[in-house]
Amino acid sequence: MRSTFKLLFYINRSKVKSDGTTAVLCRISIDGKQAVIATGIYCQPEEWNAKKGIIKAERDNNRLSEFRNRIEHTYGHILKEQGAVSSELLKNTIVGINSASAFLLQAGEVEIERLRVRSIEINSTSTYRESRNTQTNLRNFIHSRGMEDIVFSDITGEFGESFKLFLKNTQGRKSSYVNRCITWLNRLIYIAIDQEVLRTNPLEDVRYEKKEPAKHRYISKSDLKRIMETPMRDSRMELVRRAFIFSSLTGLAYVDIHRLYPHHIGKTAEGRLYIRKQRVKTNVEAFIPLHPAAEQILMLYNTTDDSQPVFPLPVRDMIWWDVNQIGVSMGLKENLSYHQSRHSFGTLLLSAGISIESIAKMMGHANISTTQGYAKVTDMKISEDMDRLMERRKTMQNNAIKTVQPWIEK
Repeated sequence: MRSTFKLLFYINRSKVKSDGTTAVLCRISIDGKQAVIATGIYCQPEEWNAKKGIIKAERDNNRLSEFRNRIEHTYGHILKEQGAVSSELLKNTIVGINSASAFLLQAGEVEIERLRVRSIEINSTSTYRESRNTQTNLRNFIHSRGMEDIVFSDITGEFGESFKLFLKNTQGRKSSYVNRCITWLNRLIYIAIDQEVLRTNPLEDVRYEKKEPAKHRYISKSDLKRIMETPMRDSRMELVRRAFIFSSLTGLAYVDIHRLYPHHIGKTAEGRLYIRKQRVKTNVEAFIPLHPAAEQILMLYNTTDDSQPVFPLPVRDMIWWDVNQIGVSMGLKENLSYHQSRHSFGTLLLSAGISIESIAKMMGHANISTTQGYAKVTDMKISEDMDRLMERRKTMQNNAIKTVQPWIEK
């Protein structure tokens, strides 16, 4: 029976490059299974006709037609030669991977290369970098067993459990890191299953480590005040400093600040500015009345042109480095990260006596238990402050006894 074969060309309007273009992608569907492939063609979002799956610019559309013809020709050739075609096989043939790897590390390198190419297309390297690190851990583990690589068919549950022990005992990794490495291993195995190298996952009984309670790192009120009082000479660093302060006063994560547009800003009847925006991570609406300092920062940037974001922020990887450098320049004890601004917002509000329900609404939490995590941090801080106070009083009492005792003995 002839397989059901469909092609769908589309663009991702939320992933636009600095030059204003976005990648044209192709979704291959065969017998209900799908694979996505980059065409290598870019266009302006307004030039894309979603209904017809074509580009208005004739030259680019001719290239797209050639790409479509190549896929259809390749599909017909594989079907004639092998009698059956899968979406993954067709994709791999198009991109030049003519046979599925039977070896784990080798398959990992193929997937790493795919992620590298995709990181360029979407202008984000975080997934690529993390996957490259977990691949290195997997390689080190296999080499520790005296092997250069391992055949997929030789992988057992013991292999997965031993990998976990290697990460925890030999490398001293925490549960969250171990789980990311096991996720990468499972990813490669499921790719092998899709490519029909394996029939089932031999690691189905290998459990993930128990998740550790989230630790909300935040900066103190005094450190935030220092950052607010210390402008940067470099224009980009100053933009990042202001964005960090704005996030500390609104609780918005980087991705929400990056996608903040003028239409998200409103004004009450009393003239008080606020932000009403759905969070990218949870898709829950956040409602945030603006602090006067946040209003001042907002007025320095775009609040009228809704075709542009409010803040002209650089890419995420760059801003992470800049925030860290701001912390270094101010001599902060711990490394400064952008997400600390959001955690600081939640912690400072709780310390100020704002109700958990109000904070949850402002931070756009999907579950109030997430907000209660900040309460635990605040309780711990209060306990630590009380311990220090008691220690100081004890020291003062001891000093008083030492001062009075010689006088009594006389």
